[in-house]
Amino acid sequence: MTAVRASDPATRWTVADPVRLATCIRLRAVQMVAPQGFGYLGQALSAAEQVAAIFAVARPGVDRLVCSPGHYVIAPFAAAVELGLLDESVLQGYGKNGSPIEAIGTERSPVMDYTCGSLGQGLSAAVGFALSDRLRARDARTFAMVSDGEMEEGQVWEAALFAGYQRLSHLTVVLDANNSQVDGPVDTITTLEPVVAKWAAFGWHVADLDGHDTWAVLAALAAAEAERHQPSVLICRTSTRHGLDCLPPDSDGHFIKLTPAVAQAAVEELTARLVGSRA
Repeated sequence: MTAVRASDPATRWTVADPVRLATCIRLRAVQMVAPQGFGYLGQALSAAEQVAAIFAVARPGVDRLVCSPGHYVIAPFAAAVELGLLDESVLQGYGKNGSPIEAIGTERSPVMDYTCGSLGQGLSAAVGFALSDRLRARDARTFAMVSDGEMEEGQVWEAALFAGYQRLSHLTVVLDANNSQVDGPVDTITTLEPVVAKWAAFGWHVADLDGHDTWAVLAALAAAEAERHQPSVLICRTSTRHGLDCLPPDSDGHFIKLTPAVAQAAVEELTARLVGSRA
């Protein structure tokens, strides 16, 4: 499999229906996690609309995509298969030794221009891309997926401070605020709020929105594109259970376990939703 990147000149994709794509991302993610019975499904459930919206507005072969939390790559991988950037057969190898699509992204991961296993580093790379593109007078946007748990990392705020000072208006952070991390709910570990005020104080244009409203995310991305003086951050309030009603109430949102019965129910639920959307 050739490792295609979003900004590679020959890369092409089209998103006809971003709402439908979000459901497809969830379905593909279930199919990726089901063979092993566990995985980072919750991240795909919380970020599906964000990823669908990014692929809908990003210009293939021009704009850059960064996934800072490496375990979130399941959602871009799912979107890439749905959009023809990756062959469907690669889904069977998700998370297995030697597979090109790892459970936690690396420098070898396809699709994204940058992803990393260690949390908190992706925004620094995105800032580097945006500054480089400006210095070279390259008309490109950089979209960086970031998680709320990562905001506990000092490097995120160093990068945010630098981006605000440099007025990197072509940089857009899509922040998945799902209040979930490996140790439990983020707000039981540390205090991140007021998130909006903190990003604004660092010189960012801030949008605070329902991250499961695809059209709201698209509108916020359009507003970010129109911003000419500041980098932009979309604080997307989400849930690691959204869009999948069959999950047991005690499912761990960070690392969901799927029994064969629940996996089958999830496939049936999402497939029915896709069929219904065509009616």
